[in-house]
Amino acid sequence: MSPASENPPLRLIRLNAITNPVQPAEVYWLRHYGLEAVQVEANTPSNILAHAADCDILFVVATALPSEVIAQLKCCRLISRLGNGTDKIDVDAATKRGIIVSNSPYFCVEEMADHIMAMLLGLSRRLPAMDLHMRTGTYAHARDEGVQLQRLAGKTIGIIGFGATGPAVARRAAPFGFKILATRKNMAAPIDPDLEVEMVDLDTLLARSDFVSLQLPLTPETRHLIDEAALAKMKPGAYLINTSRGALVDESALAHALATDHLAGAGIDTFADIDIFALKPEPPQGPLLNVKNTILTPHVAGLSVQASEDAARTGIENAVAVLNGMLPPPENIVNKDVPTRSPLAPYAAEQFAKF
Repeated sequence: MSPASENPPLRLIRLNAITNPVQPAEVYWLRHYGLEAVQVEANTPSNILAHAADCDILFVVATALPSEVIAQLKCCRLISRLGNGTDKIDVDAATKRGIIVSNSPYFCVEEMADHIMAMLLGLSRRLPAMDLHMRTGTYAHARDEGVQLQRLAGKTIGIIGFGATGPAVARRAAPFGFKILATRKNMAAPIDPDLEVEMVDLDTLLARSDFVSLQLPLTPETRHLIDEAALAKMKPGAYLINTSRGALVDESALAHALATDHLAGAGIDTFADIDIFALKPEPPQGPLLNVKNTILTPHVAGLSVQASEDAARTGIENAVAVLNGMLPPPENIVNKDVPTRSPLAPYAAEQFAKF
């Protein structure tokens, strides 16, 4: 019997239904487990609480959940992020109140790595400029620029953050002949022996890399990790790629580094102050919109049919586990030390398969 039919009063809320429409995969997996989530169009604390104050499970896509909201979630046992990053959720506040915060940590690893390599190749071959030259008939300019391009084989890519996506990028970069550097918080963590990766400190990576890719979460420690000082340490003519979180980079400092030709280009998929989830977005404004040799995309690096399926399934199965008295899989729990509001058994795949 499904959790929904055993517990008719259950309230499952899905926030941000306007700017993040419910995906077919979400509908499928909810129905698969006999559940139904109420779609809520709310983005302010008062509006969220008007609908979700007494929910049992809160599904979140892009809505911010500050401490003032979490403090009033009277019955909530799980905040299930239908995605990866949880920087908009006050995880500490949830932990103090016994609310599990879960995510889908691996749902878009392949898509992110593909997008990073697409940006890298597009920047190195100056595809945006070459496309414009073709459309405007400025063929001589294209040839002048083309003879100044650099061969990729033998170049160095530096990956900042080497959790899930970093190794996927390394596997794609290796066949192109890249030398691969990486750095991360836990430098002693094991690395796939099949990957030829040199672990170095951040300053060494910035100084030696021809391409730098950011693959890490946004935290107080990583905010503006790439600032004016860090950019100055990068090799002249290098490229920066950021598909993680916009605030990892000081965008004004990056724009200056590009405008002064210290850096040759940048590929940016996430922005600090452009709300791509706004219902009626204004024309975008920001320091990176008018600098040359950039590829800018609106936070789409992790999107695909398959990624949507994985995010929905994982996020909903995290909820199914909790509703059936079990913790989600350990790798899906963000606040692993949370003292849960009700006793929950450790996750067991063979038991979950019975739900």
